[in-house]
Amino acid sequence: MDRCVVLVDAGYLLGAAASLLAGEPSRSRITVDHTALIHGLRERAESDTGRPLLRIYWFDGAPDRVPQPEHRRLRVMPRVTVRLGALTRSDGRWAQKGVDAAMHAELTELARNRACSDVVLVTGDGDLLPGLMSAKEHGVAVHLWAVQAADGDYNQSEDLVAEADERRVLDRAWITQAVRAKEFGGVCAPTTAPRPEIAAILSAPLPESALAASAERATEEPAAAQNGIAQNGHAAPPGDHSTADRATPAKGVPTPKDLAALRGPGQHGQAAPHPANATLRWSSEKGWVERSGAPGEPADIAALPTLAQLTTAEQRWADREEDITTVGGDPYEVGQVFARRWIARLPEPGSVQKLSGMYPRIPHRIDGELLRYAARFGLLAHKDDQIDEHDRYAIRAGFWREIDVPTTAEHAPASE
Repeated sequence: MDRCVVLVDAGYLLGAAASLLAGEPSRSRITVDHTALIHGLRERAESDTGRPLLRIYWFDGAPDRVPQPEHRRLRVMPRVTVRLGALTRSDGRWAQKGVDAAMHAELTELARNRACSDVVLVTGDGDLLPGLMSAKEHGVAVHLWAVQAADGDYNQSEDLVAEADERRVLDRAWITQAVRAKEFGGVCAPTTAPRPEIAAILSAPLPESALAASAERATEEPAAAQNGIAQNGHAAPPGDHSTADRATPAKGVPTPKDLAALRGPGQHGQAAPHPANATLRWSSEKGWVERSGAPGEPADIAALPTLAQLTTAEQRWADREEDITTVGGDPYEVGQVFARRWIARLPEPGSVQKLSGMYPRIPHRIDGELLRYAARFGLLAHKDDQIDEHDRYAIRAGFWREIDVPTTAEHAPASE
């Protein structure tokens, strides 16, 4: 069959990449974008062999052969099959057991059944030499790929290199498309500074200080009422001291009105005022909260697609695996994960900027989907079966923090 197959020894590929980029073969020293890596392997294999890809086999070790988070993400990717050997610890070092034997068996079986015309081997293990020779005897062209060695020398078996039909080196430029060395502290890149209003929300008072803030507001509001100023910022009729203008009990988290007061500074260091016709709206699981009889959402905002509309069936499987294995369930993290997926799948990048202009309001459809997603992790349900306001606040803060990164980058001044 005129197709190519790629057999990847993950221990070799990622260990050699770590040596090249971080100076030591520990995979904990690098971060890997597995989607980009698989895409790069497929593209390179089809280009080098001139054949369409049949499948990528990913061979790796795992404790007790139990799939790790990266294996669960990989196995739901198109044209990827994961084969796991054992991972054992000896003399303080981890070692793979059974991976080379599994690669040998797969290589010889593919060649014997004429399942492909070309095989790409990404490995350096000399134990695969008998399998390589067997594949050649069955008429299969064997392409051997190496990762650029950190010291400029070989990091593959010399016999394996000599026996291969074609040889290629995956250099640093190719590797860094999907693999990065971790900085000290495990941070891969500096975090973009948020907008002033985002920073204000993230530094809003926690439940411990909310009572004090509420008491301070309670003492300030009577003085403001004497000057004819109501809580909504408009002139209040004389003598109007309705229940709506009284101090409300502290909820433990900033209210929408508190968030509005935390907007970025205006002129002369004053808080930036709302436009005269502005109203404060905040989305919730029950729908939009409208005040002052304001109209509903703008048509272009209401038309923004939901994450479900942007997600394919294959992506749903991958999302589910990621949720199970890597998302811890922290409210702030949940909001970030949801926003990150939504941004990545938007067909029009301008939609993010459009949504950013709605800050701090999240469109009703998207906000409802966000809260339903959070509910999968047991969030929102308080011990007395009431909605946990602090969780809702943290979920939305995480969402806005992730939205803020691309919009801030778009407006960053170009370096000279």
